[in-house]
Amino acid sequence: MFGPELMKAFVEFKSAWDPANGMNPHKVVDSYLPTENLRLGVDYKPLEPVTHFKFPEDEGSFAKAAQRCIGVGACRKNDSGSMCPSYMVTLEEEHSTRGRAHMLFELLQGEIVRGGWQDEQVKKALDLCLACKACKTECPANVDIATYKAEFLSHFYETSRRPLFAYAFGWIDKWLQVASLAPRAANFLSHAPGFSHIMRMALHLAPERDIPRLARASFQQAIQGNRSETTSRPASPGVREVILWVDTFNNYFHPETAQAALQVLTHAGFTVTIPHEQICCGRPLYDFGMLDRAKEYLERVLEVFAGPINAGTPIVVLEPSCASVFRDELQNLFPNHPRGARLRGQTFLLSESLEHHAAGYEPPRLPRKVLLHGHCHQKALMKMTHAESLLRKMGAEVHSIDSGCCGMAGPFGFEREKYSIAQASGERVLLPAVRQASPDALIISDGFSCREQIFQSTGRRALHLAEAIVLAAKSLDPVLNNYRTPV
Repeated sequence: MFGPELMKAFVEFKSAWDPANGMNPHKVVDSYLPTENLRLGVDYKPLEPVTHFKFPEDEGSFAKAAQRCIGVGACRKNDSGSMCPSYMVTLEEEHSTRGRAHMLFELLQGEIVRGGWQDEQVKKALDLCLACKACKTECPANVDIATYKAEFLSHFYETSRRPLFAYAFGWIDKWLQVASLAPRAANFLSHAPGFSHIMRMALHLAPERDIPRLARASFQQAIQGNRSETTSRPASPGVREVILWVDTFNNYFHPETAQAALQVLTHAGFTVTIPHEQICCGRPLYDFGMLDRAKEYLERVLEVFAGPINAGTPIVVLEPSCASVFRDELQNLFPNHPRGARLRGQTFLLSESLEHHAAGYEPPRLPRKVLLHGHCHQKALMKMTHAESLLRKMGAEVHSIDSGCCGMAGPFGFEREKYSIAQASGERVLLPAVRQASPDALIISDGFSCREQIFQSTGRRALHLAEAIVLAAKSLDPVLNNYRTPV
């Protein structure tokens, strides 16, 4: 590229100023041969283990997925974006996307990391991954550590006992279903000094965390007597049908969010169907590597919703992490399932549905300042453009903050050992921005964990987009007057 004359000059310059050849040796002058220091040499024979995820974009190979990282180091930024929340706090290479991917690469090679699926050092590095999925889009090579972590943990716990904490949060849909039979008793016990202390000690919960309280009645319970208005029926000509996916957390903790979404969708001209039974997508299972059970949950979803999926009925999801299961994990676990591919294309967030599928919909006016925080999965897989556009159409002064991860990340922020990392992640941008927001500004975030982190750390209550729309419309439209905003 430079020619012999300039190359000779380079040699003379380097010899004069770096006689010991200590600065970037063997790169420009006296460079390595192209066949030297290859990452994958002739002895590269990685393990090709049988995995739960199928890695369709990597020819079905976990080894090729782990090779995606080429060492660019974009994950070592700490000034913008979401990748990588734990690295931005610790600044340790082992907590960067690159560090974790390289440890998995070495695990499969078996030369340096020799413990295989049971290697404690690899588990330690992956343990602080918040599974935010930011690396899946912000990394130039699309390294997906959240998926790799779930796969690793599924094999790690084949020979090790999962902590009680994993069963408490991984199976939380089952526990909440039981607790909802007597929510007042459940709330009393979870906050009673003696029992609460024992439970926190057993589950290793951070003492600074407040356990969310169950609603007096879940959304599913509240609509039992009004099924005639919320179940499938022949639609009028031109009326669009949708299914409202009622997720576990909004159903049991914040039924007002699902109620608001039902009202907004009805007002927008949709015929809304609500499933007769509470069905969970299984999102918490991935955090603990419970992939056998996660696959069972998805198979049940595909079976129960076979009719609507085959009919092409859109499914409106309120919780971004649930939508990410249908758009991401589903494809990775069942890449060849015909209904799985359809469900992926029929899953929409509320903002997407109102922006692209509600022809003629005029959102109510909301002339307020809005601080908009995006759930990590929403920013990674679905983006924030739909929510931002909708709020601006409503006349809101939108400030969409580049806040990274809120730090709660589902069960992550409740663990005693991870609490400091969770809080430090939130304190980078999001929590100070919330504290500095004017009292009349609305804080909007669709993620349950995000809203919980904001409330527990600042005392401010954040609204779901559905609640914000109802808040704007309830004084103008009698259809929405029966909605009560949370206090």
